[in-house]
Amino acid sequence: MKKYFLSLIFSIFTIYSFGQGFATIDHKGDSLLIKYNNSVIFSAGISASHSTYLFRRQNETVNGCMYQTITITSNNFKAIQLSATVFTSDEAIACESEPADNHINIVRHVVGKSSSLINNAVYERKDDWLLSIDKVYPKVKITPKDDHNYSLTANGWEIVIRFRPQYYQKHRGLSNFKPSAYAVWKKPVVGWCSWFAYFDKITEADIKETADVISEKLKPFGLEYLQMDDGYQTVPIGLPHTWLKPNQKFPAGLKSLAAYIKSKGLIPGIWTNVAFADSADAYKNKALFVKDEKGQPALGNWVGYVMDGSNPQTIAQLISPVYQGLNDDGFDYFKLDALRHLKYEGYNSFKNYFTEKNADRNDAYRNVVREVREKAGKGKFLLACWGIRPELVGLVDGCRIGNDGYSYAGLAQFNSYNNIIWRNDPDHIVLSQKEAYRSCAATSLTGSLFMLTDKPGIYKNSPFIEAARRSIPVLYTQPGQVYDVDPSRSALISQADVEMSGSGPRPFDASSTTTTGLFELELNKPFENWIVLGRVDERDKILPFKDLGLDDKKEYLVFEFWTKHFEGTFKTQFTPGTIDTVFNCQVFCFREKQDHPQIMATNRHISCGGLELTNVQWKNNSLSGISQAVLNDDYVIYIHENSGFNFGDVTLKNASVVKNEKDGEIRKITLHPTGNGLINWDVNYK
Repeated sequence: MKKYFLSLIFSIFTIYSFGQGFATIDHKGDSLLIKYNNSVIFSAGISASHSTYLFRRQNETVNGCMYQTITITSNNFKAIQLSATVFTSDEAIACESEPADNHINIVRHVVGKSSSLINNAVYERKDDWLLSIDKVYPKVKITPKDDHNYSLTANGWEIVIRFRPQYYQKHRGLSNFKPSAYAVWKKPVVGWCSWFAYFDKITEADIKETADVISEKLKPFGLEYLQMDDGYQTVPIGLPHTWLKPNQKFPAGLKSLAAYIKSKGLIPGIWTNVAFADSADAYKNKALFVKDEKGQPALGNWVGYVMDGSNPQTIAQLISPVYQGLNDDGFDYFKLDALRHLKYEGYNSFKNYFTEKNADRNDAYRNVVREVREKAGKGKFLLACWGIRPELVGLVDGCRIGNDGYSYAGLAQFNSYNNIIWRNDPDHIVLSQKEAYRSCAATSLTGSLFMLTDKPGIYKNSPFIEAARRSIPVLYTQPGQVYDVDPSRSALISQADVEMSGSGPRPFDASSTTTTGLFELELNKPFENWIVLGRVDERDKILPFKDLGLDDKKEYLVFEFWTKHFEGTFKTQFTPGTIDTVFNCQVFCFREKQDHPQIMATNRHISCGGLELTNVQWKNNSLSGISQAVLNDDYVIYIHENSGFNFGDVTLKNASVVKNEKDGEIRKITLHPTGNGLINWDVNYK
């Protein structure tokens, strides 16, 4: 009884300490404080100079989700002003909490702290809470402050404040999301995978040839990983030696191959799966496997004999040696496949085995991946494959969210997961005429996992390598929305616990079609804020500025990145026109028009300068900045020149001028980088 009582006290303390309950709302006079987890997270003043107002609050729990609602309502429909500070950590984001009515669908991601006019909420990842203001009546503006906090103002006759604790864990159904226990992977993940290039016919010579080519052609631009896929292992797979001692196509062995990849300045990666196909060994060591109704090792499609993750001996004998060995061999990236089959054909299909054993099948499932995570190393990237894997939140760095083949749809169906839960993997990019520019653009603009999969000859001879070079490395982004633009898949995610077949996409996996072809990247730099918008189809003919989060009362310059065409100056909205069939997509840069010459874009990266530009400023009739260019790659600066400013000259450090051209309002300056590629440039005007 004493032990039970102490356990109960500890549980209560845990609930209180880690913010599992409601927030405390304190309203006195015209001030409002909200406290959560013993800290003030919201401090506001209320002003209603032309009316009085009613203040109401409510706490409700619906289906295990906590909702706290505050209404501040004018008694005569006169405006009420709310001025607040939202106190957060460096993991918090300003965002949009729900889709707005009558807006076009756009997948939004952000570099830096968002200042988009669409935002109506702040999400704090550290403690998993969402605080939002309804956008129906008030005008809401959220502005990043110099510290980690946000300024929030709302003006309208009714202001509705909503606080949702445990937002992703409860409201979004991700029960394993415990953000204080892990951090998302912030470094770029850009590489090459052998699967669609060679399938299981891959050889040691193929890997070495690819390493030679991509280290020369793509590494300088930001490609880092080379991941070998299915085809190196011996069969039947299952026992550790079948993964650690490759077949005859790899005579030098895995350790030598990893060393070769590293000698080219690349990071070696490797594919494995959680299947076990050796029937003789399964029957010899029955205790290590899940049992069927007859007490024999359970067998499932695609997964073979089902390894029992609830048995420590299974983990010690079949999992630990494989990933410790691959770690020792020098691999730093791990793609873990057949996870859907272990869950569906394995643990879900033989649920009774775990029930009779008094074991939780999801805990057993996580045990397998937790050991892979531990032995592979926490500093190594771990990708779960394939299909959405809510059970593995917190253990994996990335997730292949859909079926085999690149999926634009997944980027809209799980956009709110990306770099909050893990890094989304839309699958490998093929540099074909139809898909090269589209796939590279959508992947880069969303900050997703970026993996090419062509034979190396493509990188030596095809012009489509430019699509990849100008899209990498991916920048670290966070979502601009905490809802999914296309919620049709994530709304069904709880069905992963009842599925018994993984032979094809399930209703909750990313699909091949979706509701939008627009991908927006908002860039917030110390010197300027701007947006880049990718358009992969023509369904949206008009782009209202308010739907992009821009001020529709201001003028914006618009530049198309692939064609390097200046579209002009626009107010209120923009008509993108027909997509050029050379690129099969458009990428537009929107910058607020200034009263002096300004940077429009560069040719280095799809972010139009967001990757490599620093210290950009206009001072004393001079536009200057610093650019990190790629050696042996001509670097181009596009400058919008206002009337009344006469070009003088260009002064440079670590570069020479190749061309200086003027076309209408745009000056194009082509530079050849020298030294380490860090160019100091200064464009002077009279």
